[in-house]
Amino acid sequence: MSGDSVKAQAAFKAKQKLNFDLLSDSDLKTIEAYGSRRMKKFLGRSFLGIVRSTFLIGKEGQLEHIWDDVKAKGHAAEVLAEVSAK
Repeated sequence: MSGDSVKAQAAFKAKQKLNFDLLSDSDLKTIEAYGSRRMKKFLGRSFLGIVRSTFLIGKEGQLEHIWDDVKAKGHAAEVLAEVSAK
């Protein structure tokens, strides 16, 4: 889920040739509800931004695992290992 518009996400999906849907939360309600919008720092400047996070939600809708402040490299394998262990 991202704060980008549906239109921006459609363009990104087409450019990257993704075969799955992307979720838009341009009003940031869900992102804020999950606690993923908070103060960040870059080059000594503080700003309110979206922290890359992953939430594993089980079949019953229960939150099963949270990865906070995720780095992209190797993360998909880490999530797949967690899902496979369930």
